Amino acid sequence: MPEENDNLIEIIDEDGTTIKCELYEIIEFEGKQYALLTEANSDEEDPEIVLMRYLEEGEDSYFETIDDDEEFERVSQYIENLEEEEAEEDLDDDVE
Repeated sequence: MPEENDNLIEIIDEDGTTIKCELYEIIEFEGKQYALLTEANSDEEDPEIVLMRYLEEGEDSYFETIDDDEEFERVSQYIENLEEEEAEEDLDDDVE
């Protein structure tokens, strides 16, 4: 089960390996919340982003894998569209 410590979260991948991730952002889509996580201590300039469902129950918060391929694709597409819109806004700001 994932654990949260400040912005560091430990998740266990499909192989059973524990990976320390940092919470990058939480996005709401279709009435649910999704967490974007990046691998902590990554030396990569553009680290891999992990997408998980984010749940809150009382004072506790949980991260769970998105097993539904269609849901994963819809959320991924939504995030890509947000990134494209932000990039266009940045270009518009640079022009002004």
